[in-house]
Amino acid sequence: MAENLFDAFEPVSSKQWKQQIQYELKGADYNDTLVWESLEGIKVRPFYHNDESEARFTIKENTEPFSILQNIYVHDIGLSNKRALDSLNRGAESIRFTLENEKVAIADLMRNLPLENTSYFFVLPSLSIDLVSKINEFAAQNKAAFFVQLDPVGQLAKDGNWFENLDADFEKLNSISDKTNTPFLTVNAGIYQNAGANMVQQLGYTLAHVNEYFNRVKNISQPITIEVSVGTNYFFEIAKLRALRLLFNTLAAEYNYNLDCHIISTPTKRNKTLYDYNVNMLRTTTECMSAILGGANAIANLPYDALYHKDNEFGDRIARNQLLVLKHESYFDKVSNPADGAYYIESLTEQLAEKALLLFKEIEEKGGFITQLIEGNIQKKISESATKEQELFDSGKEILLGTNKYPNKNDRMKQDLELYPFLKQNPRKTLITPIIEKRLAEKLEQERLASE
Repeated sequence: MAENLFDAFEPVSSKQWKQQIQYELKGADYNDTLVWESLEGIKVRPFYHNDESEARFTIKENTEPFSILQNIYVHDIGLSNKRALDSLNRGAESIRFTLENEKVAIADLMRNLPLENTSYFFVLPSLSIDLVSKINEFAAQNKAAFFVQLDPVGQLAKDGNWFENLDADFEKLNSISDKTNTPFLTVNAGIYQNAGANMVQQLGYTLAHVNEYFNRVKNISQPITIEVSVGTNYFFEIAKLRALRLLFNTLAAEYNYNLDCHIISTPTKRNKTLYDYNVNMLRTTTECMSAILGGANAIANLPYDALYHKDNEFGDRIARNQLLVLKHESYFDKVSNPADGAYYIESLTEQLAEKALLLFKEIEEKGGFITQLIEGNIQKKISESATKEQELFDSGKEILLGTNKYPNKNDRMKQDLELYPFLKQNPRKTLITPIIEKRLAEKLEQERLASE
């Protein structure tokens, strides 16, 4: 048996560490000097010790390595099929098709695409029972792993309107649940992060969002997909995904639903920048790392130029290669639940979960998530959090390198814009005020573009 070298050292308690730290501070206050508080109200200590660890939860192990997911917008079926095949040959392991309309020949879209060990996701333009039936039929005949992504509550939150109306949308959703064996429910939680919600809000709103489906859809016998956005607060984001899985399974148990959720993770848009755009690759790399260590099932990376360029082969290849390096050269897929036993991450996970659960209970006491959306309370709370973060950015306390810190004054972008990279104003009649996604750097970038 190998000798345990740690036995040669006397154990040091957390009390002893604190005493030594206090001595080194030469009279400065420990809490004021070394303890900082996050936007979620979580106090982060300078060290964590196993004699203070009180982890009271168990997170289901995600035994499967994460899947590299390629997004493809379907405008031309032939070109989309060709692009999917090329992406799979270059390292993608699953494909997500965003369908432009309901008149899609699934057999043509899937022609010659491998079905074994490859998952396919379909984002639909509407709640089409007929299209879902066609997708389900193809999956059953070919033993394919298909996921349909339907989220009428997310449609209401993002667009301000239902697909039709509350009753009709859930009537169709219940009809789909009775007729399909293909997973069909998705919770688009990424919108909360991209709009500026803090992590407790993201988790609490996601849980309340899920609960609307548990309450209103009678027969959910397939896995529910949850799509989340991940930012650059590295350890917090790892803990966020762990807390999400913990909260989901806690809620699901109340409905005797024993399937784990399927988490798709994508880097946030909120901290991405137009100027010094190559820094976006650094941001998305650490965000993907957080997603992997947090236990995401699939990760769709965000191309560094997604803000201002249309889909292009180079941007997609770089984004895909980032994940390939993390998986096959950095071996991020070799350990299940690598964050287990990290006292800091376990403490963050527990605190985020507890605070989010309190928020969820508060939402339920006030009528539930849909009611709170219609009354505008969710939008108001997210706006308040977004304003706080924006003020930190504007004052330089929250830093985006190359934008509000060390900007390149010679950088020019006006001639490179293929897409409009800012919040689009589209006044129209809506049932509710939609949740608006907005990047931190937009105002500063607009001023720079105007002065080029």
